[in-house]
Amino acid sequence: MAWSERSAVLFDLDGVLTPTAEVHMAAWAEMFGAYLAGVDTGRPGFEGADTSPYTDADYFAHVDGKPRYEGVADLLAARGITLPAGSPEDPPDAETVCGLGNRKNDAFTTVLERDGVRPYPGSVALLDHLRDLGVPLAVVSSSANAPAVLAAAGLTDRFVTVVNGRVAAALGLPGKPAPDTFLHAATACGAAPAEAVVVEDAVSGVRAGAAGAFGLVVGVDRGAGEDALRAAGADLVVADLGDLA
Repeated sequence: MAWSERSAVLFDLDGVLTPTAEVHMAAWAEMFGAYLAGVDTGRPGFEGADTSPYTDADYFAHVDGKPRYEGVADLLAARGITLPAGSPEDPPDAETVCGLGNRKNDAFTTVLERDGVRPYPGSVALLDHLRDLGVPLAVVSSSANAPAVLAAAGLTDRFVTVVNGRVAAALGLPGKPAPDTFLHAATACGAAPAEAVVVEDAVSGVRAGAAGAFGLVVGVDRGAGEDALRAAGADLVVADLGDLA
């Protein structure tokens, strides 16, 4: 990899730099598992609901890489469940899309504060290499928790900008698989998309990189599968970013 020829590298966070995808997966499983188990299919409007147990396949198909409320809505739609959208201010016990999303966020925060998070060694090796080359770096994450995760992992000072879910909402930027958040980060780094690299582990994120016509889209296979990442638009797929350091 001729990293010195790139004007910026834009990283997803969860599953790329830190194994917080595992924390997110656990939080989603806890929230959806409890919710689906409690759905009464005898209620009006819920007669056709699929309340079978939530699985990792549900996460990769409907939730991975998406903004939190979109992930809730997509999973519910796949299960034949329609809830009111609600608002981001809904309490976690509200039976709305936003309420369930906030319930999941509470579970994630609890796990992060209790257990912390350590970045992938290979990812840190690549960050070190890019720092030595002077390549501007950014984080582009759908998670509103990105700043807290970076702080817990000791990585905050590595990046020119962090475009997370709250930043995207404040700027009116659509989330992945739209390319807008990556394009915003590239601009903040002073790079044209064709000169920048997107590094993603989620199919929706890879699609965002491909849609933005970035110079290179690197897929990190943490479970989505090499074939799926390449089909979504990854130019290169690796199992560990240390291979590119």
